[in-house]
Amino acid sequence: MARYDPLRDCLRKQKLAEFELSFAEIERKIGYMLPNSASQPQWWANTAVPDKRYVQRKAWGEAGYDAYLIAGSDRVRFSRKASPPADHPPKSNAI
Repeated sequence: MARYDPLRDCLRKQKLAEFELSFAEIERKIGYMLPNSASQPQWWANTAVPDKRYVQRKAWGEAGYDAYLIAGSDRVRFSRKASPPADHPPKSNAI
């Protein structure tokens, strides 16, 4: 089991498009404390950086969410990723 799988599994069960969790709530779900770097917005960034391993991003991404640290707090907003309707596939930029 990967380190943040319990968070991923919790998020997969969510029905809400957007909700917040405190660091304490996240820590209870994963079974240990978040690193000090979790207080930085970069730790919650939703984009992958080449040559870097961010297992926490994989957890909420696989659950279909983006994560955003709420400024000045120990809370995180999870928002379901937008996906195109099934009958409207993404448009290609190819010419």
